[in-house]
Amino acid sequence: MLLVPSDVLNPRRVDEHFAAEADAARAAGRCVGLVDHDALAADDADRAVTRLAGDEGLAVYRGWMLTATAYAGFAVALAARGITLRTSAEQYRRAHELPGWYPALAAFTPASAWTVGAGRDGFDKASATLGAGPAVVRDYVKSMKHYWHEATYIPELADADAAWAVARRLHELRGDDFTGGFVLRRFEEFTGAEARTWWVNGTFRMATAHPDSPDQAPPADLPVAALEDPVGALDLPFVTVDLARRSDGVWRVIELGDGQVSDRPTTTPAGTLLHVLEPH
Repeated sequence: MLLVPSDVLNPRRVDEHFAAEADAARAAGRCVGLVDHDALAADDADRAVTRLAGDEGLAVYRGWMLTATAYAGFAVALAARGITLRTSAEQYRRAHELPGWYPALAAFTPASAWTVGAGRDGFDKASATLGAGPAVVRDYVKSMKHYWHEATYIPELADADAAWAVARRLHELRGDDFTGGFVLRRFEEFTGAEARTWWVNGTFRMATAHPDSPDQAPPADLPVAALEDPVGALDLPFVTVDLARRSDGVWRVIELGDGQVSDRPTTTPAGTLLHVLEPH
């Protein structure tokens, strides 16, 4: 079963952003169920799944990003209706939040340290762990890269007050969406567009353009073979791994995310993605 968000103005219809995937699922003989994303985001999971009464089975969600807490409530509400999400709440959190996936991929991604909460003391300890030099700051889930110099890039961690000012601004901009704590990542210079790779049960299934640069096809030299063991060790049903080429030519992992809430680039047909999700 494919679960997708309903349209805000017409709850009987699929949200337009996911309509092509819903159509592809139906064409493949799959059941499609509608959920209320706004209710999920408001932690009212029971209301969100009211249209699924009578449906049972294994399900994959393809929708807008959810907090790990909201996803856990979603899983409980679905279970009460006999529906089991293919990705458990614990697996979703590990994929969705950087501290869950970083240890397995530490050799392939910029060095990182993080805090629990948004306090200055924890931030200073994380800075000391990472050490002097340039860094970027984000929370467990998201950066504010469009506010690069204001709330993302830290030229020198040793300048503690200036570094904290950037982190504090990130916290302000994220507001109620701030998740977990600060994550400090060693700054590395990248060139070219990112590529998105898609993995099911630890197995690489396809590479696509990144949604931010849909016309930039992924190159042939992505290091998917080197990533098979670490991604497989995470034991996650459906994830994406975003890669970028560092200025020295080495491919690096920028992000791992739960595939259910990873956007599909417009240049990848919906049916192609749905085929990737089929059991093999």
